[in-house]
Amino acid sequence: MKDRRGAGAALALVMLLGSLGTSIANIALPTLSAGFEVPFYQVQWVLIAYLAALTLCAVIAGRLGDQHGKKRMVISGLAIFCAGSLACGIASSLPLLVAARVLQGIGAAFMVTLSMALVRQSNSGASVGRGLGLLGAMSALGTALGPSLGGLLLSTTGWRGIFLCLVPLGIVACWLVIRILPDDAGQSRVKRGGGWSVTSGMLRGMACNFLVAGVMMTTLVVGPFYLSIGLGLDSLATGLAMTVGPALSIVTGLPLGHGVDRWGTRRAVLAGLGAMGIGSIGLAVLPQALGLFGYLAAIAVLTPGYQLVQAGNAAATMEAAGDNRRGTAAGLLALSRNLGLILGASVMGAVFALGGGTAELAALTPAAVGDGLQLAFAVSASMIAVAFWLSWNKSEPVQTHGATG
Repeated sequence: MKDRRGAGAALALVMLLGSLGTSIANIALPTLSAGFEVPFYQVQWVLIAYLAALTLCAVIAGRLGDQHGKKRMVISGLAIFCAGSLACGIASSLPLLVAARVLQGIGAAFMVTLSMALVRQSNSGASVGRGLGLLGAMSALGTALGPSLGGLLLSTTGWRGIFLCLVPLGIVACWLVIRILPDDAGQSRVKRGGGWSVTSGMLRGMACNFLVAGVMMTTLVVGPFYLSIGLGLDSLATGLAMTVGPALSIVTGLPLGHGVDRWGTRRAVLAGLGAMGIGSIGLAVLPQALGLFGYLAAIAVLTPGYQLVQAGNAAATMEAAGDNRRGTAAGLLALSRNLGLILGASVMGAVFALGGGTAELAALTPAAVGDGLQLAFAVSASMIAVAFWLSWNKSEPVQTHGATG
């Protein structure tokens, strides 16, 4: 029990670092634009480079973990992440900073992807959901903490401190992984050139992951427009309202992961999708009738549903993958999630603009924002319905483990 908790703590810190890398630099973009004397569209590559490397390397990281050992590859990822963070902190030009962010993102791909696989490897069947729920909570914490921590460091140490602070944290995480995580050197591995087969259960899990991630990103893209333009909230109130979702993810991640262990993965995923469907319909209807309260009430239903789907779907997909392909399965889940985030940011953003009748921000009226909100989340509800159908009709059974306590 003690070793399992220690392993969970180590992997939680690894996941937290990967999430911090995603969000901690956002607040520094104006400062970087002024410091390097470049236009804002160029400095956006500081964000894009990290996310692109994280997305493109996820499956490769999982594959290498299956071939060479997941613990060894997590340690390698942490070393790359620390080197990239140090390079970011001492970069003398924007191209060098972007290149360092690519290196940082490659390391994060190993960290985030293989943390999920190691949770399944380090926990018994009856506690996998709790482990995955903890990782989900840490991912949400990192995403939520990044802007505030970045703002604090920006005001005290300058933009370089935003990246340099990650180096000692990465070293601590690496020490914990080496010291606490069990060695998987003797476990079965895929042979070079084999093991890329994907089962139908894995494919349906990836499709579900893709769709629900797209819906969650829609809330992050559409929400600020509704809160600021539709309701007329100032930036502080808008920011506070936007923290409700991440805060709920942090609070509910571990309890809902425990629920996955008690109820089984299939029932947990279906229940989570049901909550997401209700939340999506609520976002299309309630804000028009109840304003901010209706919006927050729908978010309060949608967000825990997403946490439940994520934990249950990850456990089921890696179970379907088998012992020696869990790294690859985790990589495919990370890839499908990131592609879903891109879907939400691009396609669903366009759907919102279509509903509002204009793509020009200055031309949006409160009524137009309300119309865009309705269309975006009506489409989101349809996406959840497809995910529910896929999960209900899985062609192969998934082994579930119910806890009796």
